[in-house]
Amino acid sequence: MADPPRARRLAKRIAQIVASSLEYEVKDPRLAMVTITDARVTADLRDATVYYTVLGPTVDTPPDIDGAAAALASATGILRSRVGRETGVRFTPTLTFRCDEVPEGVRKIDELLARAHDADAEVARIAAQASPAGDPDPYRSRE
Repeated sequence: MADPPRARRLAKRIAQIVASSLEYEVKDPRLAMVTITDARVTADLRDATVYYTVLGPTVDTPPDIDGAAAALASATGILRSRVGRETGVRFTPTLTFRCDEVPEGVRKIDELLARAHDADAEVARIAAQASPAGDPDPYRSRE
């Protein structure tokens, strides 16, 4: 069992190696818009999970997540051998690729914040036109 700092260092190094390999070695066009966001290694250093995001070719075009997943699955052997060669660990961890859900969560939070902002603007608009429920001067002067 390795200590957690070593597992974190190895995970960071694996993410760097995989990102570099995708950019310079693997020539699959489906991986052109893939970005490696994070990597996690189990405590026994046997399994590594690599998280990635896929961007669309244009702003209006949705990303090809299924194509990127298939391309990563076919390149797993090449990537694992490169990780083993460059890390120098006794046992090269198995690589599992998972699509990172953080961008989707960010998009949902942005939508919720936009709706809350619109609701606040509506309340401010209604409050600006409101008048007091009772007398305009509820404090009576005793003169």
